[in-house]
Amino acid sequence: MQMHWLDYLMVILFFVVMLIIGFYSVKSVKSSEDFFVGGGKIPWWLSGISHHVSGYSGVVFVGYAGIAYAKGISIYFWWAVNITIAIILGSILIVPRWPRLRRALGIQSPTEYLKMRYNTTAQLIVAISGVIVKLLDVGAKWASMGILLYGFTGIPIWVGIVVSSLVSLVYISIGGLIADLWTDFAQFVVQIIAGLALFIGVLMHLSEYGLNFFTVFSSLPEANTQVFLSGRGQGSLSWTLLYFFVIFFSYNGGTWNLAARFISTPDDKDSKKAAYLSAGLYLIWPFILFFPMWCGPFIFPGLTQLEAEANLYAMLTNKFLPAGLVGLVLASMFANTLSMCTSDANTISSVLTRDILPIFKPSLRNMNDKESLHYARLTTIIFTALTILVALFRDQLGGVTGLILTWFAALLGPTAIPLLLGLMPQFKYADAKAAIASMIGGLGVFVLTKMGLQLEADVALIAPLATSFIIFAGMALLNKYVLGYKVPEEIENLMHDLGGSHEIKEHTAGLN
Repeated sequence: MQMHWLDYLMVILFFVVMLIIGFYSVKSVKSSEDFFVGGGKIPWWLSGISHHVSGYSGVVFVGYAGIAYAKGISIYFWWAVNITIAIILGSILIVPRWPRLRRALGIQSPTEYLKMRYNTTAQLIVAISGVIVKLLDVGAKWASMGILLYGFTGIPIWVGIVVSSLVSLVYISIGGLIADLWTDFAQFVVQIIAGLALFIGVLMHLSEYGLNFFTVFSSLPEANTQVFLSGRGQGSLSWTLLYFFVIFFSYNGGTWNLAARFISTPDDKDSKKAAYLSAGLYLIWPFILFFPMWCGPFIFPGLTQLEAEANLYAMLTNKFLPAGLVGLVLASMFANTLSMCTSDANTISSVLTRDILPIFKPSLRNMNDKESLHYARLTTIIFTALTILVALFRDQLGGVTGLILTWFAALLGPTAIPLLLGLMPQFKYADAKAAIASMIGGLGVFVLTKMGLQLEADVALIAPLATSFIIFAGMALLNKYVLGYKVPEEIENLMHDLGGSHEIKEHTAGLN
């Protein structure tokens, strides 16, 4: 498709605003604590909007657009509704523990507490495994951005990947988490405007055929209107139920940049309000967002799922939006991806700077504010460069959808289990051996599936996470009832602090 000059102008203006936010935010960044967790002073509404926005990227408009076109409304239930329920449940069980953890221990990264909770080895394994997971995840998002730019402008995909990733480095390396949160808010406003414009445009087109929001579904293939698809695999009832557990661990902190949104709030009450806001947005907004894609088979019949991935959203905007608004849609999708990837880069940088590098260079534990900020920005740049390589070799790793739904989902569980369950007193008897064994077991099952072990798609999706959970919980029970393991006093104190029944004395325990 050919974009009008007004569309290019809208994209340019939007990113000028992004850069202004980045340069403005630099005044608030004096140390790594400001860079990584906003000093623990982020308002709940900003954290909630950012948590929601950080769950979107160009993948929704590429891989998920193809799924919505080919398989219909089931994606709303196995993705958006699952996320809503998972966050609400997590706001009771896990979310409030993140700001309590920051206040008790002074953490700046989600994995920083693992050294005290287990030991250095367990912390290192979780940190390195998580970095690898995010390399794949962020790489897939850059790839989706390259595909979107190709669909809108015709520039080569690899150029879109490189340009989009380099642009993100400008404001994230300058303003850190604070810049990331405010750009999230700005792009959320733009996304609402652009998404509603496309939604209304499609509704007006349907009215020309005597159809409306409710009756259009009768004109779509019957399979596209099923809440759960028949059989096994993606979209089926079994898939949806099992994928819930992946979503639960991911959106409540297993995906580290989402944990950072909760860590950066002032206290547990604010973190819960942020979670509820994000959950409400996930329930409402995806239905509006996916509606034009669901109407795709009626408006543009005959596309394959792969063709819909590459072209559907560009075709919809070109058909229904005037010059200028097309550019706004592209800016919105561009910003979605930048938001998600920069928040990932910011959090991974905190893990590299606070958890991994000091193990190999102990002097980094005693950095002053200026030095810690230098390393924070350096690791952000290095991580982003590596994700570009993943994006460029996406086809060898299973394509965009394969990276997100296969690699990311499979590798998330083994790292999330010891990280999140380690916050809960019910699992306080799980020690470093339980954490390490659970990770090795989960990753081992994933390797077996890649080496030829044949499992149903939904079983293969959950198998690594389930294996990690069974090993972790099983060894905790073994320690408690058979081996007579005595929980260290510092762990008992931490569980007490995380329980939230009293006022926490900030930084009552050290991490060194």
